[in-house]
Amino acid sequence: MRKRLAWAAALLALPAALTAQNQKMPPLPQPTAPATAPLPAQNAPLRISLDDAIRLALQHNHALQAARTTILQNQAQEVTANFRPNPVLSWDTQFLPIFQPSLFTTNYFENQAQYDVGIGYLFERGKKRQHRLQAAKDQTAVTQSTVTDNERSLTFNVAQQFVSVLLAQSALDLAQQDYDSFQQTVNISEARYKSGDMSESDLLKIKLQLLQFQSDLNAAKLSKIQTLAALRQLVGYESVPDAFDVQGDLDYKPVNGNLRDLRVLAMQNRPDLRAAQQGVVAARSQEALMEANGKKDLNVSFDFSRAGGVNSGTFFFNIDLPIFDRNQGEIARTRFAITQAQEQAIETAQQVNTDVVDAYAALHASDEIIQLYRGGYIDQSKQSRDITEYAYKRGAASLLDFLDAERTYRANQLAYRQALASYMTALEQLRQAVGTRNLP
Repeated sequence: MRKRLAWAAALLALPAALTAQNQKMPPLPQPTAPATAPLPAQNAPLRISLDDAIRLALQHNHALQAARTTILQNQAQEVTANFRPNPVLSWDTQFLPIFQPSLFTTNYFENQAQYDVGIGYLFERGKKRQHRLQAAKDQTAVTQSTVTDNERSLTFNVAQQFVSVLLAQSALDLAQQDYDSFQQTVNISEARYKSGDMSESDLLKIKLQLLQFQSDLNAAKLSKIQTLAALRQLVGYESVPDAFDVQGDLDYKPVNGNLRDLRVLAMQNRPDLRAAQQGVVAARSQEALMEANGKKDLNVSFDFSRAGGVNSGTFFFNIDLPIFDRNQGEIARTRFAITQAQEQAIETAQQVNTDVVDAYAALHASDEIIQLYRGGYIDQSKQSRDITEYAYKRGAASLLDFLDAERTYRANQLAYRQALASYMTALEQLRQAVGTRNLP
């Protein structure tokens, strides 16, 4: 009996020995508890620049944080892929006299009953574990590039929304200036009406025009609030306080890079293109794994038996005969998947070129419009408004001339600000198309 117990102890220790010898796995990444109802930061900056907004978004945007967890999930799958099969422990007792209780004696259990304890192990052929691990690593690389592409898209969205806030602020400043200036005109007109230099009809027209200025001012205030709220959603609600604002102005920065250099830069930096190219590698890894899975594995087991007072050992071997199933279907599927990944990589490369061409053309079109405004239209509309206003206040110009000059000035100022915003957005679009914010 002591010998049987010794054999059983040795067999029970075998799985632990195999595990300690063959498997040295890295620790699994530990998940973090999700944040619930985050509150705005108390020490966050009140005014943020574009660089601050992008940095905060990359750190706090929850959609991006969710995407980043897919990398950890893939890394955990690498751990799973690298596992070896577990040993199998089996045991049994045979020839128990259940229907003959009188035979339950020490002599019967010692000499007539049979006891078996066995250990088995599946030996994988074709380097399945290595191919599983490589396929998992290649998929992790694709996921990492995809998440980097998400960062690229988020950066563009933040920059685009930041420009919208700048435009809203500029339009608000313009509306406030126009309202204050026209309020002075109303005051002067009332004084002229009281002195008899203006009719009541013209005074009413001017007061009605003031209502339009007030409406424009309220609309500009609403636009500023809404654009700030949209920007806060992108950078992370808790990353900025309630009363945050942006710092910066609508500005014109010329770009001197040529289309050819920008295309080369895009091919080197676009993470979606890199992900598509890595997808081809991952598809080839899947093909190698399917070919390895076509190799049939060997099952080996050893049983220790005691029957009739005799101790004995038995080795068992079994392997599937690959007559019908050699994993042909999965091998064929993965080969088609390689072709699919290659076509997708070519399509992505063409899309990168198209994005660069479109963004470059849009930037130059916006640049030409900016040059037109800077060539004299802005100064001319301001001079026309100032001259007409001066003449109107002294009775040398009609009310209609003054109101028309005022509308022309406002329209040109607002259009110029919108042109600057369009140029800055086109510049951000070019940076997104190239895949880097550092343009030549």
